[in-house]
Amino acid sequence: MTDGANLSGKLYLIPTPLGKDEITSVLPADVQRRLSTIRHFVVEHPKTARYFLKQINGLPPLASLELAELNEHTAAKMLPDLLLPLLNGWDVGLLSEAGCPAIADPGAALVRLAHQQNIQVVPLVGPSAILLALMASGLNGQHFCFHGYLPVPQDERDQKILQIEKRSRQENETQIFIETPYRNLRLLEALLCCCNAQTQLCLACNLTLTNEYVSTRTVGEWRQNSLPVIHKQPAVFLLQG
Repeated sequence: MTDGANLSGKLYLIPTPLGKDEITSVLPADVQRRLSTIRHFVVEHPKTARYFLKQINGLPPLASLELAELNEHTAAKMLPDLLLPLLNGWDVGLLSEAGCPAIADPGAALVRLAHQQNIQVVPLVGPSAILLALMASGLNGQHFCFHGYLPVPQDERDQKILQIEKRSRQENETQIFIETPYRNLRLLEALLCCCNAQTQLCLACNLTLTNEYVSTRTVGEWRQNSLPVIHKQPAVFLLQG
């Protein structure tokens, strides 16, 4: 609990590993020490949150922790209730399912509400698949845009691909997007079909894990080589025309 009965707690934004590897390889010791003092958490899915939290040294038994859910099904009217521990003086940790909270993650709405309530928001250091992919791609890291998920219907998806490729070429801007893992190969094949042969395309898969794969090639080069095994693997796509 924070010092002073009338002070609100702090909302800590806690990155989580991008896979099931040891957290010591991606989370600094200081971040883990901070986590050990928190008793209230807002999580996307309790099961995966418990798997992560049980690896934190110094945390009390998981049964003694308060885990509140925030995911894509959480109604906006429920968000104020998630802030109640903070308003009562307790620190709260916001966890993403993987990577950084509030980046391509429903936690952004809670962070925004915390600012409206004058609650201090503290981002902690940890892995972000989007930034790691951009770092490793060799594409423009000074001017980029993250699109989240592209449309699922084929016609809409292909139209969007052509649109962002044109924007990338005109603005010298890296375009970044993700896909539900079981649709990865379908998206990759669509990119190779729709894009100009000279467009640069990076595929970053299983970042920070032992089977990490990052490769940047022109679309023409991708077409001439066998495609990597990316089905049901977490991946980030980056494109620069």
